[in-house]
Amino acid sequence: MDPRILIAIIIVLAIILIVAIVVATRRQRSTHLRRQFGSEYDRALQKHGNAKAAEADLAQREEHVHKLTLRELPASERTAFADEWAAVQRRFVDDPAIAVSEADRLVERVMAARGYPVATDFEHRANDISVDYPGLVQNYRSARDITLRHRTGSATTEDLRQAMVYFRSLFEELLQSKSVVVDDTTILKRAS
Repeated sequence: MDPRILIAIIIVLAIILIVAIVVATRRQRSTHLRRQFGSEYDRALQKHGNAKAAEADLAQREEHVHKLTLRELPASERTAFADEWAAVQRRFVDDPAIAVSEADRLVERVMAARGYPVATDFEHRANDISVDYPGLVQNYRSARDITLRHRTGSATTEDLRQAMVYFRSLFEELLQSKSVVVDDTTILKRAS
């Protein structure tokens, strides 16, 4: 066989192999992001209009959050925050609007205590939460939406009750212990 033909065949096979690897890598990344983010993947897809942009956004979120130094709350802090939450819930009976605002601030304080940056705007906080709590980020967004609607007078007491339920679901997850001990070092487990 002519060496030039053999070289051409090898080059074509190498190109096919490279393309196959790139396609498989992209498919694996897409599968990971869909599994990791669930409905948040669909939300990003709708927001960006195409999978490439949505996946870039979600991958950037993951990278950002994995660079954060998140910490587990010690039992004493978890207990103190849980006591504060109980007081906020009791306050709901007498003043739902104030209780919802306090619940929002309390969730923010727990996020800050865990190491999430809360000085950013709400959407950045929600994006950060979506990495480790993809099933709850929509609750967080819904609670925030109700809080904002209340400020304009368009949220009912039932809406405020629902906001409390949404805030509570995220609050409880943020308080949960998610660490494991490896070689005498406590590390946080990431959602997978």
